[in-house]
Amino acid sequence: MTAHLHPMLNVAIKAARAAGALINRASLDLDALRVGAKQTNDFVTEVDHAAEAAIIDTLLGAYPDHGIWAEESGRRDGKGKGRSYTWIIDPLDGTTNFIHGFPVYCVSIALMVDGKLDQAVIYDPTRNDLFTASKGRGAYLNDRRIRVAKRTRLADCLLSTGFPFRPGDAFQTYLRMFGEVMPRVAGLRRPGSAALDLAYVAAGFSDGFFEMGLSPWDVAAGALLVTEAGGLIGNFTGEADFLEQKECLAANPRIYGQLVGLLGKYSKFAPASEKTTRDGAAGDGSAGQGAEDHGTVTDPSPAAADAARGTQRPSGTAGLADAPW
Repeated sequence: MTAHLHPMLNVAIKAARAAGALINRASLDLDALRVGAKQTNDFVTEVDHAAEAAIIDTLLGAYPDHGIWAEESGRRDGKGKGRSYTWIIDPLDGTTNFIHGFPVYCVSIALMVDGKLDQAVIYDPTRNDLFTASKGRGAYLNDRRIRVAKRTRLADCLLSTGFPFRPGDAFQTYLRMFGEVMPRVAGLRRPGSAALDLAYVAAGFSDGFFEMGLSPWDVAAGALLVTEAGGLIGNFTGEADFLEQKECLAANPRIYGQLVGLLGKYSKFAPASEKTTRDGAAGDGSAGQGAEDHGTVTDPSPAAADAARGTQRPSGTAGLADAPW
């Protein structure tokens, strides 16, 4: 392992590579996989379980008192001196891609200390790409420092997102959001792995990301990568308390503010007046129609205004005081 890295990050890298090796071996014979479903279109395989077990064994082998918050095996609190430490684990983000042989998936591991994100690893085993971040030390891809993209106009931006795929997902809401965003950007992609989407925002490969219905293990590691790479991440209204709120928006500060202006009304935290305006526009068919200047979006919310300027709200402002980093 690399000597200059934080010791806990080194252990997380070791765990991610162990899980990646299992995933790569299994990818050689996908027809032999046993695949189950948690619900319609939400798959889990024996590889998810084996990779998660390998990660947990590695982490607890080094830090037996730490807590675990994992997608497949659930949450357990730390003990004694380890009570402040919780590892947040997605052993295989992009399982649907994996079982179809579509090579966009990853291992995601984050460490939360006293409720704040402190270490992050996202490992893409198909490309051997390792994204890492430590709080206050920047974000890296394969030992190379990464930064979010510098674009400032939505019209120039490539964004990534997710599509609704489970029963109960807000399909019509997604369609309205796509109608708002797609005419205003250079492209919209749905790779199928939220953790990698966030890593790509951090690396500047894409300019922003938004999605609903995500869990903490989908976004924890990517969130630290984005902020350490100079970006912003929060919910659709621009507030930074998003980890367990099932809506996520990330971008560089200028693009983040413009996306909050577009998507804020679709947040469950949006004021009732904005929701009424949104629903009225959907009813008369005007969703997606707006200003002719596709690079500028006006939004009155303080969080959006600050995001567009690249500034933070003062300590104590709703959401930011509880941000998980």
